[in-house]
Amino acid sequence: MSLLRVALDVPLPRLFDYLWDPQEGPVAVGQRVVVPFGNGRKGGIVLELPAATDIPPGKLRRAERVLDDLPPLPPDWLELARFCAEYYQRPLGEVIHAALPPRFRRPEPLVLPPSHYRLTDAGREALQNPPRSAAQKALLQQLAPGPAALPASPARRELLRKGWIAESEPPPAALRFIEEYSLTPAQNQARQAIEAAFGRFQPFLLLGVTGSGKTEVYLHLVAEAVRRGLQALVLVPEINLTPQLEQQFRQRLQGATLVTLNSALAENERAAHWLAAQRGQAQVVLGTRLAVFTPLPRLGLVVVDEEHDASFKQQDGVRYSARDLAVYRASRAGAPVVLGSATPSLESYAHAESGRYTLLELPERAREGARLPDVRLLDLRSEPAQDGLCAALEAAVHARLARGEQSLIFLNRRGYAPVLACPACGWASGCPRCTAHLVVHLAERRLRCHHCGYVAPVPRHCPQCGNVDIMPFGRGTQRLEELLARRFPEARVLRIDSDSTRNKGSWEKLRARIAAGDADILVGTQILAKGHDFPRLTLVGVLNADAALLAADYRAPERLFAQLYQVAGRAGRADRPGEVLVQTRYPHHPLYAALVRHDYKGFAAALLREREQAGFPPYVFEAVLRAESRDMNESIAFLQRALGCAPPRPEAVIVFDPVPMSLPRLGGWERAHLLLQSRSRRALQNFLREWSQALYNLKAGAVRWHIEVDPLEF
Repeated sequence: MSLLRVALDVPLPRLFDYLWDPQEGPVAVGQRVVVPFGNGRKGGIVLELPAATDIPPGKLRRAERVLDDLPPLPPDWLELARFCAEYYQRPLGEVIHAALPPRFRRPEPLVLPPSHYRLTDAGREALQNPPRSAAQKALLQQLAPGPAALPASPARRELLRKGWIAESEPPPAALRFIEEYSLTPAQNQARQAIEAAFGRFQPFLLLGVTGSGKTEVYLHLVAEAVRRGLQALVLVPEINLTPQLEQQFRQRLQGATLVTLNSALAENERAAHWLAAQRGQAQVVLGTRLAVFTPLPRLGLVVVDEEHDASFKQQDGVRYSARDLAVYRASRAGAPVVLGSATPSLESYAHAESGRYTLLELPERAREGARLPDVRLLDLRSEPAQDGLCAALEAAVHARLARGEQSLIFLNRRGYAPVLACPACGWASGCPRCTAHLVVHLAERRLRCHHCGYVAPVPRHCPQCGNVDIMPFGRGTQRLEELLARRFPEARVLRIDSDSTRNKGSWEKLRARIAAGDADILVGTQILAKGHDFPRLTLVGVLNADAALLAADYRAPERLFAQLYQVAGRAGRADRPGEVLVQTRYPHHPLYAALVRHDYKGFAAALLREREQAGFPPYVFEAVLRAESRDMNESIAFLQRALGCAPPRPEAVIVFDPVPMSLPRLGGWERAHLLLQSRSRRALQNFLREWSQALYNLKAGAVRWHIEVDPLEF
């Protein structure tokens, strides 16, 4: 019997040893196996074939089966998983299974159509002196006349291991790249600089104003990678962006084999796309953050579009940053990585300023005749809003309607109203499971929590005093849609938010309506702020942006500027001039002044000076230990006990006292955390590594806990 050391999807920082009978077939590192665990069975990944084990022989159990549906995970992929587990302080088994498509996490094999195989030169030599195995000999003889389909079997696996057979795939079609327009000098300079780095690791920050043609640069780079026989990985922040970008890539990269990877795909389809990439058949992989774990044997280019977007950070389970892992992957593969954005994260911009990243700029819009929109601030102190709109914004919408142009009214708050309240006693619709209000969704006659998903019917009277005159307060996109329909009865009003785009295919239909001119006024949240190009859209009106100026989170100004700059960039992307009107009570705020000037670099420089003085990232590195239970006192007490078992603290690491989170109750769990900071990433990592080992030995009881490195939420 031989030994297998297996990674399982369990919250324990260890691997598990099992016995295996070699006569049942060979096993390779990186292969899927089915093993008994507790009273059930689990799928696992073989990570080692050790010669010995510390487990007493009587306690070792036998692995049940080796699965052939997934080729062994390659060493570079396993190295990526190990790096992710070590840096983000998660058990390796959890990381590996989170990185696999869901279909490969289960202990059942995936039945795929038999692949075609051919004899290699070594296989033809083996035919002259056939192996003892009758099954292997039969397969060699079956392939002697030419390629043939072979189902999964131990014999096929052994012939692959020996190098006697190989997959026989039709040669890829010749690439035909469709050029839409000649690159501008700035685009061409960026393309040439990045292409010169093919074959070695070099990180680039592509800082381009909205409409400057960053996607066009990506397309040229991907085409060049495909021509060189390399694979390209392109990451986007939102599923809603994938269909639009996929269509564009397929139209422009004709003949290239492209697959998509995102959570909206059916399980078997996602598994098939993943396998195509692992086998080297897919030349281009386009996906959301989970695609960063796609195995790519010939990886030659990595692109992260809208690299500043918070969607690249996984917020539950294994809390990784896909952007940062993409940079790591490129460094290990010896490939250039392009981080593109009109409003880069301060971390990336600081790297560019220090020379760690190469800064490439696209300062002008690419389309002939297009220029950046004019940004005007509407002072609500002197011009109060009626039903949410001040007179200047209303007049601007009327002007666009008269010219047959489109307007976008941006309000980053979905639902009908933020809260239902009673004017008699002051009752407000609070979520019973979260420290948040229930949002009114009037069309459904429901109150919804946008944090935990709790749903309740709209009450007929105040639950506290019985008053029947309860009313919605504030304004969400549904209420704004209703108000605009009344204010502009001749206009076709279209709402785009996560409620209206929830069903599969709904966003594509809405986007088609916008492109066809079947909408005059768009009401939207941040979904409309990212990467969309509507040539007839010439006006953007921004409502209720001031709330983020007063937020306690030190990242709030960075996020608000990025959001406003991106949504402003939807206006005037063709030959029609664009205008952006921002309603505010703080027209002299530096953030708005930078927005009027389209001055990202000046705003980023000011924020970086503030961050350095205050001791915030990117000048320090952060981690948090979070605890949650049904009682806040228990969460705080666990964190206090965790401090008690911490290793000796180096001077370079600062550990703050436990406090409740900014949203202390979520889904019925009372949440607290303690913050760690250090100017040395290495010192922080070493401290976390030693501390996490002690934490796994600490009795948590009913408390759930996790460490998050480089957190975005406090």
